[in-house]
Amino acid sequence: MKAQIAFIALAALALPGCGLHPLYAGGEASPVVQSLRGVQVSPIPGRNGWLVRTALQDRLGQNRGVAVRYRLEVELSDDITGFGIRSDNAVTRERRSLRARYRLIDAERGTVMLDATAGSDAGIDVVSSEYATVAAEQTALERLATDVADQIVSRIALYAQRGGHRPTAR
Repeated sequence: MKAQIAFIALAALALPGCGLHPLYAGGEASPVVQSLRGVQVSPIPGRNGWLVRTALQDRLGQNRGVAVRYRLEVELSDDITGFGIRSDNAVTRERRSLRARYRLIDAERGTVMLDATAGSDAGIDVVSSEYATVAAEQTALERLATDVADQIVSRIALYAQRGGHRPTAR
């Protein structure tokens, strides 16, 4: 028992030295939050584009009194693939995939600062009701749009935390 307590105490002392730092330390005034607010999201075509753009704008806190420093350009690829096939050749399961290639561009110089991808998949049961299947596909798209937006914002936040002043590629 004493050995366990000693181990826990030792581990607690080692935690501050592990190199982990809160991404949004400082709250609303943090440099990361201010950098995120300075990102303008370019229009993305289609319904899926509207969903992703809206989710990005919500997460970036756009239009809150910060000058535009970056422009975010996003290209989407949305695909539905049937992969559960019954003996009568009817599809019983689908996979919806949403992929995004995005570029963070310095608004002043036009330099690409970050060029990366994000993506997510969702499984959909195909049922006898066509309406229910279409509704499930739309719900999956909404969920995928928020997942992709979260990935993009997380990557931009990491870029901002690391200095955000030199071009990078991934």
